[in-house]
Amino acid sequence: MGSKTNASGQRARRPLSIFAVLGLCCFFYLLGAWQRSGSGKGDNLALKVNKMMTDCSVLPNLSFDSHHNDVEIVEPSEPKAKVFKPCDLKYTDYTPCQEQDRAMTFPRENMIYRERHCPAKNEKLHCLIPAPKGYTTPFPWPKSRYTTPFPWPKSRDYAYYANVPYKSLTVEKAVQNWVQFKGNVFKFPGGGTMFPQGADAYIDELASVIPIADGSVRTALDTGCGVASWGAYLLKRNVLAMSFAPKDNHEAQVQFALERGVPAVIGVLGTIRLPYPSRAFDMAQCSRCLIPWTSNEGMYLMEVDRVLRPGGYWILSGPPINWKTYYQTWKRSKEDLKAEQRKIEELAESLCWEKKYEKGDIAIWRKKINDKSCQRKSPNVCDLDNADDVWYEKMEVCKTPFPKVSSKNEVAGGELKKFPARLFAVPPRIAKGTIPGVTAESYQDDNKLWKKHVNTYKRINKLIGTTRYRNLMDMNADLGGFAAAIESQKSWVMNVVPTIAKNTLGVIYERGLIGIYHDWCEGFSTYPRTYDLIHANGLFSLYQDKCNLEDILLEMDRILRPEGAIIIRDEVDVLNKVKKIVGGMRWDAKMVDHEDGPLVPEKILVAVKEYWVGSSKNNTSNDE
Repeated sequence: MGSKTNASGQRARRPLSIFAVLGLCCFFYLLGAWQRSGSGKGDNLALKVNKMMTDCSVLPNLSFDSHHNDVEIVEPSEPKAKVFKPCDLKYTDYTPCQEQDRAMTFPRENMIYRERHCPAKNEKLHCLIPAPKGYTTPFPWPKSRYTTPFPWPKSRDYAYYANVPYKSLTVEKAVQNWVQFKGNVFKFPGGGTMFPQGADAYIDELASVIPIADGSVRTALDTGCGVASWGAYLLKRNVLAMSFAPKDNHEAQVQFALERGVPAVIGVLGTIRLPYPSRAFDMAQCSRCLIPWTSNEGMYLMEVDRVLRPGGYWILSGPPINWKTYYQTWKRSKEDLKAEQRKIEELAESLCWEKKYEKGDIAIWRKKINDKSCQRKSPNVCDLDNADDVWYEKMEVCKTPFPKVSSKNEVAGGELKKFPARLFAVPPRIAKGTIPGVTAESYQDDNKLWKKHVNTYKRINKLIGTTRYRNLMDMNADLGGFAAAIESQKSWVMNVVPTIAKNTLGVIYERGLIGIYHDWCEGFSTYPRTYDLIHANGLFSLYQDKCNLEDILLEMDRILRPEGAIIIRDEVDVLNKVKKIVGGMRWDAKMVDHEDGPLVPEKILVAVKEYWVGSSKNNTSNDE
């Protein structure tokens, strides 16, 4: 027990301690005010330190305004981030779900072996896909270190050989003007198998029948696209084409398309439904795509009908059209080709398609706007309610019914405004109340919100909206608000609707945008290094209990170009997990506050993928 003398001494010292603390606080406050006033000798040092602590630049051209503050992540007890090693050089062009060795284990019947076949969980790579030696960003900023930039639209006609080092098409398709090799670049003259004189002349002929020029036609589908020259030349007419082709002996044709800045995916008409909603496309074409339209009781043509909008157009150029001229070249009998064309004509009529044109190598049909003027006489009618249920769903020999109408002049499913008015008009699916929880009012509110978000992104990264970013992806597109707010002929957006999210892809197409269904627990149907900017809103919250977030981030790294940009918007707790993984992925990343301030739990993570290429020195012998 202490003495009374000690107790009284402690009471005497207590006021002195309080005064000392208050004095120190005042001193540091005055010191800070003096430094900020501009008169202190330590100003330069203070400013340098302050700049080091608040500078959010990732690259010289990627800047953050002062009102975006770094969000501190405090996890002192957690281990350091896992560092991901480069994959072996043999994986430079790795496509997880379309790998040749795995494909060859599946039946060739109906192109099953060219469909998606993804690796099992224990077979997935956990390394970074390397770029090939000499890789060059195809859409650099004009002030960049590259001496020969190919900003759009120049990139439509050129691609660097180092990026896609495959010359086989330059020999195999030489007389058809697909692609030529010159010096260190590929040149794309704009030709195709059925338009060797160029896509422009071919599209001009189509435009004599199809209202391409006035905005009535905005979305198109190219089945078996080659290097996507049709889609490339439609872009200057403000038409967005979704092009697809299989990964086959025509090496890297889809990779060429994306390298040019043209929308394309790896895909095939086989046994599985196409990953697009019903009534999506205003126009579809097969230009010598060699799809057996009359096989399987016309199932492939029925699938095109499912995704073709009422009033839409289907173009067929190539076998069997103009068979009288080409039967010897095609090494087929007149009788066989004549019978094939007759069967196509019968199928088209049964689908309520009206033939509008046939001249030379081209035939054009138009789908009726409703079923009032025709009857789809078939015992096999699909369930309209399941017309958008497509992910790994088998195609069926059935005809998709038109949505019901009340008059013969009404467009089944709803009439669309001409583009660009169509972009912000209320889509018919929303107007008719078929998207749960979405009204015309909430749709307009969503548009306003995304204009605000995109303005924020442009303040953070001032290259958004320039030719630096051509191929964009929105990994969780919802109603397409991001793509609509950023819409420009300088870029295009692949709007991905996750298979576990609300089904809104039909709305996106009704707006005149393009997109695809996908499950992000699997690899996307594209080659490595094919997107310049990837946006993900709420994606990791959506998938955090469904699959490994590491796998999704590695897939993002695979499809993003070196020096490409990432924008992730999500809840801060989820972003903390994401940023920790990203720390081992050769990304320069910063997390910033929501535009409405630091109290909003939603944050934004912005990253830039570092430039690096594969070499024998950094090869890994396995996938770990």
